[in-house]
Amino acid sequence: GALAIFCQVGAQVVAIDTIINYAGSMGMDLVESKVFPSFTLTCTMIGFLSGIVLIPRYVTQKQALVVCSTLGLLLSLGVVLCDFGVTLFGHRANASIFLLNALGLPNALIYAGVWPLAIRGLGRFTKMGSSLLIMGLCGNAILPLVYGFVAERCGMRMGYWVLVPCFLYLVFFAVKGYKIVRWPWQRIENNG
Repeated sequence: GALAIFCQVGAQVVAIDTIINYAGSMGMDLVESKVFPSFTLTCTMIGFLSGIVLIPRYVTQKQALVVCSTLGLLLSLGVVLCDFGVTLFGHRANASIFLLNALGLPNALIYAGVWPLAIRGLGRFTKMGSSLLIMGLCGNAILPLVYGFVAERCGMRMGYWVLVPCFLYLVFFAVKGYKIVRWPWQRIENNG
């Protein structure tokens, strides 16, 4: 769960904080580039509002986590693979930047879906488990550095490949990872 939080908050910060420089790398001036973070935050607000309306009345939190993690993975792949021009909301840009904006939507609901699954069944260790989840928030400091390292060497768009393993792990956690209560090496130690 802590690793899932690490991946989610890191991916969210990378998507929001790097978008102005990414737009600038496509030749946009600062005046036009600075509107893109607001598009991402608008998608995030739409995600929050959808969660309020849909969860838990129509969709369970676990179902929302699976859908949002999968959507985040698909959008991340789209950011690095799509390379064609699009005009949206009066702005002409590469489709990848709008896909990066759209990451705000799934990111809004992932954090709230990870938390209850991660502390499920901890009993008297719930406080300790919650503390470990809070430590996962350091992802918003570490993943942007990883993005920057990759982007400097391979280009800004290729830097977004760091989002793909994050969302792959989130999909794994949403589908199966949250069910793991013991690791294989714990069984061996307990039996030996």
